[in-house]
Amino acid sequence: MTTTNRSWTVSAQQDVRYRVETSFDILNPANPALIDGEYGSRRLIVTDTTVDALYGDKIRAYASANLSEHRILVLPHGESNKRWTAVEAVLEAIESFKLDRRREPVIAIGGGVLTDIVGFACSIYRRNTPFVRVPTTLIGIVDASVGVKTGVNFQTGKNKIGTYFAASRSLLDTSFLASLGARHVSNGLAEILKIALIKDRELFTLLEEHGATALGGRFQDHNEAEQAIIDRAIAGMLEELEPNLWEQTLERLVDYGHSFSPTVEMKALPELLHGEAVCLDMALTTAISVHRGLVSTEQARRIFTVMGELGLPVTHPAMTAENLLDGLADTTRHRNGLQRLPLPVGIGSAVFVNDLGPADITSALEILASAARSGNTARVADNARLEGAVV
Repeated sequence: MTTTNRSWTVSAQQDVRYRVETSFDILNPANPALIDGEYGSRRLIVTDTTVDALYGDKIRAYASANLSEHRILVLPHGESNKRWTAVEAVLEAIESFKLDRRREPVIAIGGGVLTDIVGFACSIYRRNTPFVRVPTTLIGIVDASVGVKTGVNFQTGKNKIGTYFAASRSLLDTSFLASLGARHVSNGLAEILKIALIKDRELFTLLEEHGATALGGRFQDHNEAEQAIIDRAIAGMLEELEPNLWEQTLERLVDYGHSFSPTVEMKALPELLHGEAVCLDMALTTAISVHRGLVSTEQARRIFTVMGELGLPVTHPAMTAENLLDGLADTTRHRNGLQRLPLPVGIGSAVFVNDLGPADITSALEILASAARSGNTARVADNARLEGAVV
């Protein structure tokens, strides 16, 4: 602390330490990971209607076998329910359960929407209530559950209300993916592809060679390639997050795919999943890079082909020039008046630009339309018919 002319300046640092752990068969009552070996303790467990339908019996059996007392709160599933009312429900459950917050962390079992809601509630209840994340989706495993962002949607904005608050532990169990539909596996693969395109050429090669097989088998072969895909995605994400957890530096590689997508996703809600919107953003910025000579047509062909093989869209009716320019304007406000837009350079690298204009977007949309006509989205169309996705 410094004092000058009867004014005081306080400078403090917050030490943050959290664990991201892999586990398997985490709902087996003999597995101590979920309660960190604290048998006989109390826990509030929060999940959603979809997870409860699939795993509710296992969750209750685990809790009955290992906890002296528990309560299970089931929230409505889906992005459209990522609202303040869900946060209030969690806060009320914490209060009524009389949680000893320093010794009894809340357990959140669900996808990224659910863990974002619970994390936000825990961050504001008594300003710090520990929680444990157990993601049940691929996008939760590789993205939502490795960082420190929490939040809910507000009015027409995605994640407009939120905090930076780390879960004390994130427990990653790919056995949950066996129950996912292909579209939701594709949803998570979009965030993996993001890391590949901006910083990990080897990960891109793994997706080229093994991504479609991993998608078809829901990552249940547990072979070396599948483990490498997930591990490299998580490690790459954490490498970018750790030195900049609070986003003091606004040029963030992991914002790739997240400049236009928030607006597109909310415009199309509930039609688009988050990862699908992210992929649309990545397809657009790949096309912009082609227009600017940063990505070759052959590299773009490979990128669009992988997107298709992973069951992801490259075009959508919400991708209008008007929506995209609105999204860029909103992102620019969020990034302190500069676009700070990551554009891919080849495959596995990126550069930030601040001079994107309407001509770039118009040219990129023409490139995407041409790619769609040439058949690069054929695989996407097949998956869309099977899974109810959009092309």
